[in-house]
Amino acid sequence: MPYKEKEIEKLYYTIGEVAQLFQVNTSHIRFWSKEFDVIKPATNKKGNRLYTQADIDNFRKIYHLVKEKGYTLKGAKTELKEQRHRERSNEPDQEAPALLDQPVDQASAMPFAGSLFSGDYVDKMAIRDSLHKMRSTLLELDRELDAVLTA
Repeated sequence: MPYKEKEIEKLYYTIGEVAQLFQVNTSHIRFWSKEFDVIKPATNKKGNRLYTQADIDNFRKIYHLVKEKGYTLKGAKTELKEQRHRERSNEPDQEAPALLDQPVDQASAMPFAGSLFSGDYVDKMAIRDSLHKMRSTLLELDRELDAVLTA
């Protein structure tokens, strides 16, 4: 059986790589990152933006709406919100586990982290930053949901 090399997928893409994908200037990517709340790039210690595959998928949606369909930025924002709302309403109702407002022991939470994320320091820091952002967002959403349910 011949050796078949696996296709390497990156965890993070630089702003230049993303701009090259969509054939736009990096300033365009920075502007869309600020304008659209669905794009949340991680940053390394130098402040460089690092985009995930999810961010690139969101850029693809935005690019399609703005450049190909001719939406305004406001119209594209509205359309993205409606798409997210439709996706959420189609999902089956599942009870979410309770979120704790306490620090998580990273060693017990991710026992596979050493083998899976064996990249360099910058990648590990970017992953950690992304996880912290996700955790804080989930905690904020949990608080808002509690406020709505108790009102």
